[in-house]
This record gives sequence, structure tokens and C-alpha cells, in this order.
Amino acid sequence: MDRLHELEVFVAVADAGSFAKAGARLRLSPPAVTRAISALEDRLGARVFNRTTRSLTITEVGQRFLENARRILTDLDTAEKEAVGETSVPHGHLNVTASVTFGRSALTPIVCGFMAQNPRVSVSIMLLDRLSNLVEEGIDVAVRIGALPDSNLVAKKVGLVRRILVASPDYLARRGMPQTPADLRLHSMIAFTGLMPNREWRFLDGRSGQSVAFMPRLEINDAIAAIAAAEMGDGITIALSYMVAEKIRDGRLVPILDAFTPAAVPVSLVYPQTRLISPKVRAFVDFATPRLRATLEQLTVPVSGSIAETPSPDLPTA
Repeated sequence: MDRLHELEVFVAVADAGSFAKAGARLRLSPPAVTRAISALEDRLGARVFNRTTRSLTITEVGQRFLENARRILTDLDTAEKEAVGETSVPHGHLNVTASVTFGRSALTPIVCGFMAQNPRVSVSIMLLDRLSNLVEEGIDVAVRIGALPDSNLVAKKVGLVRRILVASPDYLARRGMPQTPADLRLHSMIAFTGLMPNREWRFLDGRSGQSVAFMPRLEINDAIAAIAAAEMGDGITIALSYMVAEKIRDGRLVPILDAFTPAAVPVSLVYPQTRLISPKVRAFVDFATPRLRATLEQLTVPVSGSIAETPSPDLPTA
């Protein structure tokens, strides 16, 4: 049996979660699907699916094999299209993801500009406050904030952001400016759970990472809402620099304890590594990279003190 055919059936079953649904998608009979998977398992010498009459789950071997199978099929499809000139102009559908706040403020305008220059490309933007699995979820390009673990993803750095504490001038006039991280325990803290999951602020004291724990007066799971509460004078909150740069420039918020600000973390465009990058992905990365760099430069918050421009390994970066 054709090995590429087996790969196509394997990926279809993994995506559909069912032999029958995969067969319908590929216009194959259920016995044909079963034969293809059995032939693949015989060659591998291991099962790729655990199956009963009621359920189908991918095995650990199957999960490891799935990523390579997808890459092989994608490379083959791209090579064939390039051979006949179908990919000289970017076309098709592009799936892009970023965090909710970054997507709203920075990514969406860039995507709209890309679509204007590439009328044969349609785009889905998925704004998610979680790390997505690009391969499993069919995502072409993601914006990631923070240090990236070793993986099979290609990463192109587009800038840096910092975690900073901010409060309104009115709040600071009433309660005073904290001078040390320990002073935060004496203040009304607005905890954005995405950056303060353990109700603590991690900071740099000299060259080492430290933390100060506190009981927040208000806890919010949305960055924009936490920043709005701080702007109204309800307390001190944490934010990424790009979220509050304009408010700081306008005088609506003031950075606090900037001498203790944690090291900057990178912002990167990432995409799955394949030997042949599809033209739509290449075109989007080339278009978005300089624009994201310019946007992040405009949203930089100057920080006093001597602070490294690389992430500290013992500080959180997500």
C-alpha cells in the first residue's frame, strides 16, 4: 500500500477522531481506512491508535509520529504547487493567533494591512490567553511573548516588552510612592491574574530574582480591566509595557519601582518548522516583522536603572 496514502489516512483519522469521519472526508470506505492504519502500524511495529467500539484515542507513538506526518504531507503539497507555479502569489487561508490584548492593540491592524496587499489570502485571527499547539490546532503563525522553550518552531524576534507596576497620579498623591518592593504590602494591589498568578510580584534586586507576596484588594483576569481600575485610582497593578505606554506618556499612569523592573522578555513571531515554508506564511512573516518592530518601539516604556535586555531565567516570562 502507498506509504503517502497511509500518512494521509492517519492524519485524517487523528483530526477527525473517527475512522468513519476520516473515510467520509477522504471518500474511502471504512474497511479501506482500517487497512491503511493497519498497514502503517505493521510497518512501525506499534499501534498509533487505541480503538474500541466506543472510543478512539491516539497513542503516545501516534502522537509523536503525527507531527512528522503532517510536515511530510505539507512539504509534498507545497513542492508540487511550486513545481507548477501555483504558489508564485500568496494565496489560501492563514490562521494567526496572539494574546487577546496584544491582538487587539497591535496585531489586527497589521493583519488588515497584509490582506489589503494580498487579496488572494483570507485570514482567521484567534485571540487566546493561552499557549496554543500550532500543529495540532492548525495555526500557521503565532505571536508569543516570553522566552521560548526548545521546540520545532521557527522564531523571529520582533521586539521586547517589560512587566511594570503602574498607578494613577491621584492614587500616588493619596497613598504615596512605594520606595521598595516590600512597600507594596502597604498598598491597594490590583492583581491581573495573567501576570500575577500566585499573588506575588517578582522583581530584580541587583542581579538576582526576588519576589514579594501580598493580598490583593482586587483580582481581575483581564488586563484591560485591571489597567482601567488602576487608572481610576483604585490601586497599583501590573502590566506589560506595550499595554500602558500611551497612558504613561499622557500622564494617566505612573510607573512604580522601575529600578526593580524585571528583565525584558522577547516578543516573537513563531511558525512550525518545515523544509518548505508556504508562500502565505513567508509573505505574512516578512510583512508583519518590520511593522511589529515599529509598533513595539513606539510602545516602549523607558526604565531607569541598569537593567538587562535579556530575560532572566528565574523570572516568569508568560
